[in-house]
Amino acid sequence: MELYFAFKLLWWLLLGVLLMGLAIMVGMDMGVGTLLRFVGRDDNERRVCLNAIGPHWDGNQVWFILGGGAIFAAFPLIYATAFSGLYIVMLLLLWTMIVRPLGFEYRSKLRSAAWRNAWDWALLVSGAVPMIIYGAGMGNMLRGVPFHFDWDLRSYYTGSFVALLNPFAVLCGLLSLSLSIYMGGVMLLGRAGGAIAPRARKAAMGAAVAAMGLFTLGGIWVSTMHGYVLDHSPAPGLPQNPLQQQVSVAAGGLLANFHAQPLLWAVPVLGYAGMLLGLLAVRARRSILAWWLGALAWIGVIGTVGAALFPFLMPSSTEPSQSLTIWNSVSSQTTLLWATGFAVVFVPLVIWYTSWAFWVMRGEVDARAIEHDDHAY
Repeated sequence: MELYFAFKLLWWLLLGVLLMGLAIMVGMDMGVGTLLRFVGRDDNERRVCLNAIGPHWDGNQVWFILGGGAIFAAFPLIYATAFSGLYIVMLLLLWTMIVRPLGFEYRSKLRSAAWRNAWDWALLVSGAVPMIIYGAGMGNMLRGVPFHFDWDLRSYYTGSFVALLNPFAVLCGLLSLSLSIYMGGVMLLGRAGGAIAPRARKAAMGAAVAAMGLFTLGGIWVSTMHGYVLDHSPAPGLPQNPLQQQVSVAAGGLLANFHAQPLLWAVPVLGYAGMLLGLLAVRARRSILAWWLGALAWIGVIGTVGAALFPFLMPSSTEPSQSLTIWNSVSSQTTLLWATGFAVVFVPLVIWYTSWAFWVMRGEVDARAIEHDDHAY
């Protein structure tokens, strides 16, 4: 029982780490795509932007795969419920993720201005939309998702696609997009140089200010929202399912964990510190420091969501007592044991080769070399 309980907590933490890695690494690439037409004023400048992340963007997609794989392996009930109920959202995310690599690979294959402009817009949309969906998804987890189970744990989604784009979810989506633009701007500040760098610096500063404002507004909004309280369930270390618990909805419930454990307030403070200090680092043109502070901001924001929801992962707004938690949606102890073994090997490996790639590919992109290189992006 104690080992199973420990594995459940471990995989909740590991899932958080993977979601943070996804936001930081993939969000950075998405931010560059979103900024492409604004910081690049001509074709060569836009090619510089693309080649600034060219050596890294496809490798960074590993975090997306790791995040989805972790949910599939460790929390299969979350995977099944989310992917069946939120099917349209998942398809929208999938199609934008398919368009992105096509934009990278095909944009510069033809010299036609119309061809390249079309792919520039495709890269902008496929950069902004996934980050909005990412943030909106977390916003909907905080509000609760309209689903329920029948006696054999078959899930039924009773909401609509439009309902997922509620005002609070949109606010969370804009916060996610702002942090993505900040990371993209910081990346270009350090890698693009020339006329692009001051534009990227301005965009990153604006995004940092917007992120602080949206995070503050979101916090005020959360304090007025109802949250979910786990009243009764089997012991956390025992195998269980969502039909064996009692959950109530309480005003201010999303802040209950913070009131019970005041040290948790350090998590949103960490997010604010990353944004504010990141803004100052960008102003000082310290791109590497600004990048790490942006990563700190992402950790604080996602950590705040996790702390507010714990132990819930996917609350049900229609049948609160059928909400999915880290206790009742997790895989068996044997599965978690094997998954932990793979994670111990592959997560450090991903971090190592990502760090190595950034070290080897450091420095500014040479605009003149790209102009005469048909094989560059």
